[in-house]
This record gives sequence, structure tokens and C-alpha cells, in this order.
Amino acid sequence: MFKRLILDNGIPLVMESISGVRSIAAGIWVKAGARFETPEINGISHFIEHMMFKGTSKRTQQDIAKEMDSLGGDINAFTTREYTVYYIKVLDEYIADGLDILCDIFNNPLIQEQDIEKEKGVIKEEINMTLDTPDDYIHDYFYNNVWGQESLGLPVLGNIKTISRFKRSELVKFIDTNYNHNDTIVSCGGKVDFDRIYQLFNEKLGAIPGNAKTVNKSDVTPVFRKGINVLQKELSEVHVCLGVAGIKQNSTLRYPFLAINTLFGGGISSRLFQEIRENRGLAYSIYSFLSSYSDTGLFGVYAGSAPDNYVEVIELVVKELKHLKETITHEEVERAKNHLKGNLLLNMESSTSRMLNVARQEIYYDRYYQTEEIIRGVEAITTADVVELLSDLVDVDKMAVSVLGPADKSKLIGII
Repeated sequence: MFKRLILDNGIPLVMESISGVRSIAAGIWVKAGARFETPEINGISHFIEHMMFKGTSKRTQQDIAKEMDSLGGDINAFTTREYTVYYIKVLDEYIADGLDILCDIFNNPLIQEQDIEKEKGVIKEEINMTLDTPDDYIHDYFYNNVWGQESLGLPVLGNIKTISRFKRSELVKFIDTNYNHNDTIVSCGGKVDFDRIYQLFNEKLGAIPGNAKTVNKSDVTPVFRKGINVLQKELSEVHVCLGVAGIKQNSTLRYPFLAINTLFGGGISSRLFQEIRENRGLAYSIYSFLSSYSDTGLFGVYAGSAPDNYVEVIELVVKELKHLKETITHEEVERAKNHLKGNLLLNMESSTSRMLNVARQEIYYDRYYQTEEIIRGVEAITTADVVELLSDLVDVDKMAVSVLGPADKSKLIGII
């Protein structure tokens, strides 16, 4: 069962109850992420996420950790390109205590100078770890090449230079102008008592006045840029991301595009996995992915291969994509639909997944889709829908290719 209520200060509260569980997951979502930053303060959203756990006016960092452990629950956060999320998961009997901690770190962070300097070191290590993990870093490199050094092209973590410059005044200013009731929603999933959750959140968040410093976030839609980019680095493998412009999150084409992604490279029966890994043994890891945002998106492929094989891998991916609309079968589409329905139903067994799902629906669709409604949307996909979408949107002549490792750009000229 789903319910949407509004806190006293206008913050939406979206909740979904599920039977047969004892857990509740609750999250506070803020429209603050890399796309709303500038290159000069890139990484500040993620930096603030870390700082929120360093203590409040009534709890130290250790108090937060000890209290959550004593509840047997989890508290965590994550930052994306379009939002930052703070969330807990506890047994239903501890939800009042859990929300008290969650709302305390959200409302009353100290943001102390000594903690800022320590956290700079932590986040620099996180950035270095990403740089040393090429199958992660290639995605940031790809996004930057596709969308440039702004908006969605900015990495969530920022970079060593920007992180090193952050001052307390900048962090506080960013919070003051972005953490406001207009850009916040609250979500809950699991064993939810709607009235009680509303009362608890209203007591802890509903009294917060609206922020007069709310900024306009009607960001200009980034333009997808094709081309070949190679970053030379001494690695044992060559890592590749390639793709074309995709669709925004709430596009009516999302169901057939999910089917395309699934049958092309989204599972072990997919074309890419079977042809490139199983039949030819050219890559250990290869998959396709959809990245969709409020106003745009991309359809991409990742592969990691030996230096002797990356050119052949790229050629095969391009060839498969180019001829997909001519060779796609009804059996493939039906298998992809069953895969999508199975994954959806398995995810819905988790209270955390429910909390995430209802919030994302509020953010991107401004309405609630029942699981049965989503399944009907998947079941309605036809082979003709998929072929039409491939014909209209998937154009290999407008493809972007990013390569990381011991690679030679001249060997890729003419492939796309």
C-alpha cells in the first residue's frame, strides 16, 4: 500500500508498506549533486554528505555510530549526479530512535574546521582509489567526454584540487542554498505505520521553515558529444566505454529501452556476453547500461579486455549494435521481458528497495506506479516497439568511445 502526505512545511513524504517484513527503511533526499555544481566547487555535494556524520549539537560522531549499532540498524548516505540521500534501516520497533538520529544529522551538523581537514584526506583517498580502479574511473572519463566539464560531465567525487580548497564557509553556504524544503523529499518503505511515520517526520522536519535562498535549478540540458577519446595509462587491461544518446528518466520509451539494454548486454544470455565472452573469450567483463536523468540520458557498453583484443572488442560491439534492429528476435524480446519482471519482483522484497523506488518515482515521475502497473508496461513491449526505437535513437554514426589503458587512438579511426 502506498501513501503520499505533505509535511507542514511542504516537504513530500512518500511511503509504501509491505507485509511479511519487520524492517523499515527511511530516507531524506536532497536535490544536490554533481550536475548542480560548478567546476570550481565540484565534489562539494559528496563532501557535505561525509560531513553530516561528523557530529551534531547533541551527538558526537561516536555517539551516532554507537546509537545506531545499539539499534541493530544501519545508517548511510550516497551522492549521485542529481541528488544526495541520507537513510536508515531499522526494525519497526526502533523507528522513532532511528529517525531521531537521521533527522539530527540532517538538521544539526556541526561542520567543524578540524573535521573538514581530516575528511579532505579521507575523500582524497577515495578519489585515488577510484583512479586506481580503472573499471570505475572509465565511466567518469566517458561522462566527461560525452557531456564536458560541466553538469552531468562532472564526477561525483570531484578532484584533488577542488577538494583541497574547500572551506567551511563554502560548505555552509551550499547547505543553506540547497538543503531547503523545496528541494527535499522524504521516503519510507517496509513495515510502515503511515500515521506514525508522518507524525515523527513532521515533528523533526516539518517545523523547518522554507529557505528564502532557494536557487533555480532549471539546468540547461547537456548535449551528447560523439567522438573517440583515449587516455593512455599503464594497465594490464584496456577499459572501454562506448555509447549513444539515450532517454530521460520519465520517457515513455523507457520500457522498450530497458528491453533493448537487457537483451543486448544486461544478462548472461545477452548478445554481448554470449558473443564476446562466451564464444570468443575476448573479455571477462562486458555489459550494457542505461543512464537516465531528469532531462537526458545515454545507452552505453563497458568492456575490459587484454591490450591485444580491445580493437576487436570495439569492432564487435559496434557491429552487433549496428545490426541489432535487423536481427532481433521475438524470443529475445520475450526473454528480456521475463528477466525485467523477475528482477523487479525480487527487488520489491526489500524495504530499502521500496524506499528508494517510491522516492525516485516522486522525483522523476511526480506520481506513483504500482508494481503491477510497471509489470503491465513491461508485458506490453513488442518486438516492433524495440525495432522502431533502435531505428529512431540508436545511431552508431553518433557514437562516443572512451578508452583507458595502453591503447592507440589511431587503431580506432574508421570503426565508427
